Order: sequence, then C-alpha cells, then structure tokens
Amino acid sequence: MVLMDRFTLEDMRAARLRLAEEHPHRAHDYTWLRLEALAHHARECGYGEEIAARGFEVFYAARNELDVFEDVRPALARLGERFLLGTLSNGNADLRRIGLHGFFRVSLSAREVGAAKPDPRGFLRLAEALGVRPSEILYVGDDPVLDVAGARAVGMRTAWINRRGEPWPEGLQAADLCVADCLALADHLLAENRPL
Repeated sequence: MVLMDRFTLEDMRAARLRLAEEHPHRAHDYTWLRLEALAHHARECGYGEEIAARGFEVFYAARNELDVFEDVRPALARLGERFLLGTLSNGNADLRRIGLHGFFRVSLSAREVGAAKPDPRGFLRLAEALGVRPSEILYVGDDPVLDVAGARAVGMRTAWINRRGEPWPEGLQAADLCVADCLALADHLLAENRPL
C-alpha cells in the first residue's frame, strides 16, 4: 500500500499538528514533525520506519528545488553591498541548495534556536549572531504576526513584503515599512537620505 493512497495531504498536516500539540518542546522542529508523522503513517500501513526517512529525503530534495521570486537575488546583491544580512526561518529549506546562502552572514532556523517565530529567542539570537543590538536591525518578512510582530516585540524595526497587496490585519501595529517586493525594499533603503 502506498501511503498517499491511504492518507491525504490534510491527514499528514493533521498528524504534524497533533504531534506539535503532544510534544510542545519539539513544535518548532518541522523536520522532526514531518519525519515523525511519516513514520506514524508508515507503521499504520505496515511499513518500517526506514521508509519514512526515505520519504523525507524525497520531500526535502523537492522542498529545496524552489524558484525564488525574480526580484530576490538582485535585491539581496544590492542590499548586501551596504548592509549586513541575516535570516531567521521557521522552515527547513537549505539556503545552500537553493543558492541563496552566499548573500547572508548568518542563517538561523527555528530548529537551531529551539523556538519558532514569533518567539523572541530567535530574533534575539539573530541579533547576537550578527553582533548588533535588536534596535539596529530592520527585520523583513512576509507574515504580519510571525515576522513583523515577533521582531517588533524585541525592539527591531520592521518591513513587510506584501506581494499580493493584502490589507494589514486589524488590531496589529503596522510595519515600519510596507513594500510590494524585494527590489522596492532595496530601492527604498538605498535611496539617499530617505528615512525608514
């Protein structure tokens, strides 16, 4: 029996959410959650857990074969000439496999930090790894709660990349800057004498 014949993607997602609730100390570790969910489903189908590890490798390879938006690389190149760049991600994508690692001085994941955004530990660890105070960082993200509210809570300035032109969530303090894409961000930040 093939796992996907018996379990839908929603079943897999539900298993990860259940595992996160049962193991809150591992809820930030997307790799562990996915592996454990696959192992659980494999056992239910009569397979050994080794098939889960193989399945995860297939997923992880595909996860890292993504096409980044056209504006990302040129914007990072421009920004990197003037600013120190770092990343903090809840996900488990490998920036080396994607080809973006060279733009960043520091790259942290929730798994490394031991907590997922918007938990302040990741943002504080990012500032520490970059050797700057949180107030010296402009944190750029696409999620109003995980990125903007999380970074603001530790004293970082914030920028929201809003590619779809969505309205800002009611009741949430707006980002310091809102732009449509990374090139617009670079244009704004690199313009002479332009305040944030």
